[in-house]
Amino acid sequence: MGIFKKTNKLEAEIEKFLDDISRAALIFKEGVKNYLDQDIPEFLQRKKDVERLENEADELRRVIRYKLYSQMLIPESRGDVLGLLENSDNVIDVTKKVLIHFDIEKPYIPDFLKTDFVNLADASVSAVNEMVKADRAFFREIKMVNDYINKVYFYEHEADKLEEKIMRRAFESKELETLSLKLHIRYFAEQISSIADEAESVCERLSVSAIKRSL
Repeated sequence: MGIFKKTNKLEAEIEKFLDDISRAALIFKEGVKNYLDQDIPEFLQRKKDVERLENEADELRRVIRYKLYSQMLIPESRGDVLGLLENSDNVIDVTKKVLIHFDIEKPYIPDFLKTDFVNLADASVSAVNEMVKADRAFFREIKMVNDYINKVYFYEHEADKLEEKIMRRAFESKELETLSLKLHIRYFAEQISSIADEAESVCERLSVSAIKRSL
């Protein structure tokens, strides 16, 4: 049985909130690819789309929080729901910030690292997608939560490995002649990987909430 009973409108708002996170992650991945392909107009549009979705998600989170308290909805799970939404909101915040940093700092990514960066973005976004599935399962089918959480851990680990691979290749490269270039590449690898880290953090709390609901 799901967590909601006669709160269909609230459920729809939470669904929209999770949709915004999932869409922002996918757009983020395409934005990184646009940047690497030097398609700057399309990259800037992707950044704008993520910023819009982040604003929508923030507004939905505030609306949901207000309704949970003002209408005394699902009082037995209110704290867990709010914590889940606030932590999940951090994920979309990070995707927005990373694209903004790309736009401001304009890092030089050499051709020999572009595929690695695409793979890193793919792994981080896959972690977010599985996190959203775990979030949905918490509301709909609690027994499925851990299956999705385990996939988040897998993709977060993959992101860590790709981040390390990028750093090693950058610092060992003779093509990158200055330390500042190598450090800049390391920074952006860390930033993209941090999206998977945020998804993992959401799931750490979610796993505890799921255990509480299962008791």
